[in-house]
Amino acid sequence: MATACGQPGEGADGTRGSVQRVLDQQAAAVREGDERRFLAAVDSGAEEYRTRQRVVFRNLRKLPLAELSHVVDEVSGVHRTGGPRTGQPRVREGESVTARVRLRYRLSGYDTEPVIANERLTFVRRADRWYLHSEAPGSRSQLWEQGELSVVEGDRSLVLGVGAGRASLKRFTRVADGAVRAVNRSWPRQWPGRMVLEAPRNLRDMARLLDGTPETYQGIAAVTTGTAESDRGAPADRVVVNPEAYGLLGPSGRRSVLTHEAVHVATRAHTTSGTPLWLSEGVADWVGYRGSGRTATAAAPVLTRFVRGADGVGGAAPARLPGDRAFRFGRDPEALGRAYEGGWLACRMIAERWGERRLIDLYLTVGEGERPEIDRALREVLGIGEAEFTERWRAYVEDELG
Repeated sequence: MATACGQPGEGADGTRGSVQRVLDQQAAAVREGDERRFLAAVDSGAEEYRTRQRVVFRNLRKLPLAELSHVVDEVSGVHRTGGPRTGQPRVREGESVTARVRLRYRLSGYDTEPVIANERLTFVRRADRWYLHSEAPGSRSQLWEQGELSVVEGDRSLVLGVGAGRASLKRFTRVADGAVRAVNRSWPRQWPGRMVLEAPRNLRDMARLLDGTPETYQGIAAVTTGTAESDRGAPADRVVVNPEAYGLLGPSGRRSVLTHEAVHVATRAHTTSGTPLWLSEGVADWVGYRGSGRTATAAAPVLTRFVRGADGVGGAAPARLPGDRAFRFGRDPEALGRAYEGGWLACRMIAERWGERRLIDLYLTVGEGERPEIDRALREVLGIGEAEFTERWRAYVEDELG
């Protein structure tokens, strides 16, 4: 079984091409269902990694893949044997290199654009051939690399899980299907109307999927993530579930969480870097809480305590709308809670006082152009600027929570 051949003492450009062919071989093997060819690209001396790669192959074959490829962007760590005259990096027998690689894949029936993820892989040269040897330290993990994968499809959702039975994943699909229907009732613009959920085994594995630390996502039930290629459409989104936090929720909480995340999937094409997080997260919560019957104080307990000065701080509504920095995970959980709840109340106020249609129009207006301005959008849609809107929001917060 042929793998990527290398020339004796080949330079960095040749090495890059050689390791690219190794990855191309694996992608072709997945498409063809050829496990032997897939494993032939893996270093025979890396027994534990070969075992994991066998699981990876079988997991990939379970997915409805419409596209799978790797692009080698850079090769580093090449041993230098060239003389001072050429200074060319060279690789000798038994030496290894690390490649920075872009994974691209798309799921049939769910993704209109590919998922993009950066990886770092190590390759080793043996007998003038290159082989995949391991994941480099710090490489981002994919769910199919975390253990045996289960795949369950709902009417409007696809759930990928590790460490959970099919019955458990089927419960995810029922909630996710309902979330998609709820979004369709609130969001008027066209979107795929489907969502893909990833359910890792635990919080630690969730953090590996998101290239973060467990502490960052402690208490966060789910996160929607997607990386776009430049000059392309909205990216393929994945809703990554924290099984520990999600498992603590009751039926209503689970519906709200997955509906919130489904809103992010639906609105992705109309969300830009200029969309303030109080608006994007607030709209997601507004849809998520619709029909739940929850009162403002029940849905916003952290902000309620602040407004009432219950913890010795606050005593009134915040002076300004929550800024984007307040929404960062892993910093101040109290500030994070106030930010989400403040954004929700801002959107709830708009829907109540100007109408639901105006709330959606505001979102769409902010998402237009390369450098949208919230003040301009507020004036255009609601007839008031940001300063007056903030004062009305502060009064609304105190009326609802005080």
